[in-house]
Amino acid sequence: MSQFSKQSSTQILCQSGIAGSLVIGVLVGSLVAAKPADLGNRKSSHKVATKVDQLIAAELRQSRSALAERTSDEDFLRRVTVDLAGTIPSPREVTLFGLNPDPHKRVKLIDRLLESDDYAQNWGRYWRDVVLMRATNPRVRIMQVQFESWMVDQMSQNTSWDKIATAMLTATGDVRENGETALMFAHMGQAQEIAAETSRIFLGIQIQCANCHDHPTDNWKRKQFHQLAAFFPRVGVRQNRNNDIRSFEVFSVNFDTSRRRGQFLQNPEKFFRLLDRNRDDKLTKTEAGRTQFARRFDRILERGDLNNDGAISLAEFKKAARPNPNNQPGRGSAEYYMPNLNKPSSRGTKTNPVFFATNAKVRSGSDDLERRQSLSRFLTSSTNDWFAKAFVNRIWAEMLGEGFYTPIDDIGPERTPVFPTVLELLSETFVANGHDIKWLFRTIANTETYQRQIRARDASGQTLPFASATPTRLRADQLYSAIVKVLGIGDASVQGPGNRMGSGYRGPRSPRAAFSVLFGFDPSTPQEDLIGNVPQALFMMNSPVINNLIRANGNTRIGRILSEYKDNKEAVIELYLLVLAREPSEKEMKICLDYIKSVKNRNEVFEDLSWSLLNSSEFLSKR
Repeated sequence: MSQFSKQSSTQILCQSGIAGSLVIGVLVGSLVAAKPADLGNRKSSHKVATKVDQLIAAELRQSRSALAERTSDEDFLRRVTVDLAGTIPSPREVTLFGLNPDPHKRVKLIDRLLESDDYAQNWGRYWRDVVLMRATNPRVRIMQVQFESWMVDQMSQNTSWDKIATAMLTATGDVRENGETALMFAHMGQAQEIAAETSRIFLGIQIQCANCHDHPTDNWKRKQFHQLAAFFPRVGVRQNRNNDIRSFEVFSVNFDTSRRRGQFLQNPEKFFRLLDRNRDDKLTKTEAGRTQFARRFDRILERGDLNNDGAISLAEFKKAARPNPNNQPGRGSAEYYMPNLNKPSSRGTKTNPVFFATNAKVRSGSDDLERRQSLSRFLTSSTNDWFAKAFVNRIWAEMLGEGFYTPIDDIGPERTPVFPTVLELLSETFVANGHDIKWLFRTIANTETYQRQIRARDASGQTLPFASATPTRLRADQLYSAIVKVLGIGDASVQGPGNRMGSGYRGPRSPRAAFSVLFGFDPSTPQEDLIGNVPQALFMMNSPVINNLIRANGNTRIGRILSEYKDNKEAVIELYLLVLAREPSEKEMKICLDYIKSVKNRNEVFEDLSWSLLNSSEFLSKR
């Protein structure tokens, strides 16, 4: 590659800023008051989109923020195709869309993309990353494919968000057969970890910050976090021995009928008397050796023999036989105990399940599924507006590059969103439409706000968002799909450098998965915190697979372009359409043609141009 190609990459990214908003609620009431039956269709989606634009435009004008113009057909096509389908349009699609005179072509395109298999695949992979990127169980890789497949099916069937959440929170079964068990298995049944992720993913609230003390920036109390964790103590994870393939099972631990582990925990006095054959009110290793309990006796003796007499009394036994139940990953506990920070080895305080957002309670002593099913009802209820707000805010941020709240998984009563009436409108109509995910995507994509041009922001960072579009970094799966589409190769052809280059969960070692290890990131991360790194840049610049496939000789995409288009100007246009899904500007065309004249080797020139465009920030981002 020549030095020229390394200096001519297209630059497009711009800074973003967020400021406060003015409450405008005049237009909301009549729409939200409409009957759900009137809202569950495409017509209602366009009505809500119009209201959203009116509210945002009014506030922006009041703040003297000039609205960007509507983006071009080329840019809209690429933007919405990336957002909904996770890939880029082909040159033919770009040309046909631009020539299409239908005034409703954007609306029809959105509908078509939402019904595509690519839509389900794209968003199934998105939720795979949201749930598994923060897994605390290193074995989670064995079920990555199953969870992704399950999420793809949910997206394809347009399962409502409340039903998806309920399925994940109440799941049991073999993790290789039941993808919905991902959340429970990702944290090995640990109540505190599951509670933290349940709140973060489904409510957008970081309540785990109240694990050891009251929340530092919100009004949540430490007790409320542990009351949430009390919904999950009886979740168990064990190895599935009834399967030829090594697997694990998420199950409900029923201590009321347990014979193996629960008998001495539920009635220690009876169990002690049963073992104390000589009735000296002490247990020795000899007495314990007559039972299956012997394997645990050494540990109990070490922990409970306070007078070092080699035996253990009933009082010592009762204290030592009950280790801290919150430190038993995957084994479950009859009840949940909030740890005593001053006495870490103690049992802690028994805590009953209470849903912190609405103070809804479950009866004491309820079994595992009753607790988790109750939490699902409390969490997805229309009385808990955090559930809808969190989802709307997340999807809006993914589509527009920034949310009403930032970060998207750290919202709460002490935070102030921008454009609060817009968030309320979208959340309430999302609920009125039965948590219909496609309805929300359709609504957002049809707004003029989503379809605005990119424009440089005020450097002061004091302007309101949404006056123009915000470019965002492509997720690893989207970038991989774009690369294989540009190069005209199969999905399993671009191999990343392997596990050593990445972080997060480790999935099966397919080329796509290996690529994701290098380029993947937690989708909940704010865009301003996402920056490229040297290994990523080196891969794009030096990958033998990519460099071989952009050669101009042979049966490559570049070779076919040069063979079909003898005129250099036409070949440059086709190359831009292929890589960037747009035609070059006059300035770009002049630079390319001048370079062709200076180098005089047509194949070398187009290899350099291809390399340059693939390494441009425009290709790596959504414009």
